[in-house]
Amino acid sequence: MKFDYLIAEIGSTTTLVSALDFNSDEILVAQGKANTTVLQGDVTVGLKKAIDEIEESLGEKIVWNKMLATSSAAGGLRITVHGLVQDMTVKAAREAALGAGGIIKNVTAGKLYKSDLRKIKELKPNLIMIAGGTDYGERDTAIYNAEVINRENFGIPVIYCGNIANREDIKEIFQGKEIYIVDNVYPRIDELNVEPAREIIQRAFENNIVKAPGMDRIKEMVDGTIMPTPGAVMESAKLLYDSIGDVLVIDVGGATTDVHSVTEGSSEIQDILLSPEPKAKRTVEGDLGVYINSSNVIELLQEIEMEGLDREYIKNNIEPIPMTKEQKKCSSILAKKAVSTAVDRHVGYIKRVYGSGKKFIAFGKDLSKVKYIVGTGGALTRLTEGENMLKGIKYLKEDLTMYPREEAKILIDHMYIMACAGVLARENREYALKLMEKSLNL
Repeated sequence: MKFDYLIAEIGSTTTLVSALDFNSDEILVAQGKANTTVLQGDVTVGLKKAIDEIEESLGEKIVWNKMLATSSAAGGLRITVHGLVQDMTVKAAREAALGAGGIIKNVTAGKLYKSDLRKIKELKPNLIMIAGGTDYGERDTAIYNAEVINRENFGIPVIYCGNIANREDIKEIFQGKEIYIVDNVYPRIDELNVEPAREIIQRAFENNIVKAPGMDRIKEMVDGTIMPTPGAVMESAKLLYDSIGDVLVIDVGGATTDVHSVTEGSSEIQDILLSPEPKAKRTVEGDLGVYINSSNVIELLQEIEMEGLDREYIKNNIEPIPMTKEQKKCSSILAKKAVSTAVDRHVGYIKRVYGSGKKFIAFGKDLSKVKYIVGTGGALTRLTEGENMLKGIKYLKEDLTMYPREEAKILIDHMYIMACAGVLARENREYALKLMEKSLNL
């Protein structure tokens, strides 16, 4: 049997391969999974086992036109970010890194100290980002940080996304090393420009993931795009925005809960927003997971949210793959709490300011114009209560608020293919959208 694409999602523990045929009514014809074999020194071992499972289920050998992949294995895309002002260029660079699927390990503002450099060395990031200065504004801090990072010889790719007046100096400083120079993420006061940096971050990831231990043979099988898994989910969210409008995507996993929003918000909030927000924003809640970090979520539960159960009972009924009725109920309780907490952290807020008359100012992301709320990840797609878990984040009142409105429609990624569709979108947007429409029942 021949397929248009095989798409591998290479996780830290499990590798899932999806076989796609766009001439078939099903589109997703088969899936196979196996343990990820990065730690054994060769990721292709797990890939081949997952493909073997597909062949066993179909009862025949398979071939394909192209193979793509997303990966959070080998530690994912670990990034450190170094800018000028915490609420301006640092924030902009951080937004770019998160939207590209990065795991932010360290953020600094101003000139780097010896302790900062020691921390970078300890963290062993995959990528270093240097930002700072609006275009033709302050130059010295970014130049200083570039010089000290270069002297340390970390052997790590560097992305420069600061004041464009520094470009020639940055090139000279990093001559002979892997340096990516991209448009300023904060070119003018109150203006974000994160998309060019996101694209470069993903290119740098693809260029370097093949050098990671256990991943060095991946190109023997994957002949198409390789993306960080969270970045692929963001690509899906952006594609949905282009097709159906403002969207909020919530991904609840065993270790983290990620929230992706693609919306510019309301004009009323824009007028009172204190600092700009990117249209496409991602937040990662590393303490909100329904298995690895389940104890953190259990501690956050209020008595009314435990549905008559106690914390110890819930704790004793948490499994990586819940099978019994009791396990599923406990996992659902945690997933619902992870959703509400993660969205509370993602969404902005409005503050009343008293002075000459009543005024309001807004901080953070406005979700009030979101038309669709999409649930993905194991908890929201495999537990039967996924839709109900998402209902609680909609705001029912009509006053000034930044949460999604009651009329926002809830969709579930039934086929669990948001990451697959995101990497596919880099190669074929039409196919990627068709795949998502099938999974979301659009």
